[in-house]
Amino acid sequence: MAQQQRGYWRDADGSAVAVSQAHIVWTRAAYPALVDVAGRYHAVITYAELAEAVQQASGVRTSVNQRHWIGKVLALVVREAHRRGDPPLTALVVHATDGMVGAGYQDVLEVAGQPPILDEMDREQHAAAARLACYRHFGADLPADGGIPALAPRLTTAVTRRKAAATGTRAAATAAPAERPPAICPTCFLQLPATRVCDSCGETIPL
Repeated sequence: MAQQQRGYWRDADGSAVAVSQAHIVWTRAAYPALVDVAGRYHAVITYAELAEAVQQASGVRTSVNQRHWIGKVLALVVREAHRRGDPPLTALVVHATDGMVGAGYQDVLEVAGQPPILDEMDREQHAAAARLACYRHFGADLPADGGIPALAPRLTTAVTRRKAAATGTRAAATAAPAERPPAICPTCFLQLPATRVCDSCGETIPL
């Protein structure tokens, strides 16, 4: 098909669009789309859903699989959020298969001047805290206690099943209680030590 051969084009007239320009246009469309997600407590969006949303909103489309370009768009979103002083909106974007933010989340840490998080689950807990900061910042309807960080639903299910398998109890697989997450610094999104003084920024977080 002619459109597929172009790679990147405008829906309105079929004219070709440069790859770099497409990334910029999609970044502009991605920001309000993610702000909309942040307005709903514990909401997330998959990479594929966001890829389709930005194409539809911008009128610029591609035949290239989103796996080859969505990361570049999100890297630009990370830098724009940092420039604006907003929480990292890309924490809201997860893989459909496992509910994880993925390795690209390291961009959030790099821009914030934080070291990489090598352990997958530590990275996901950091992203969960960042999502909570997004919900609070962008006006989600929060519970009376201010809300808690949460893993994406698909990842929560997988973690619950792994715990159930490890303990060998069927009851744990169907009714595992939600654990209160560790205290997180609202500025650095890092887990606080017992002193409740952030090792990164030195802020003291009251009980």
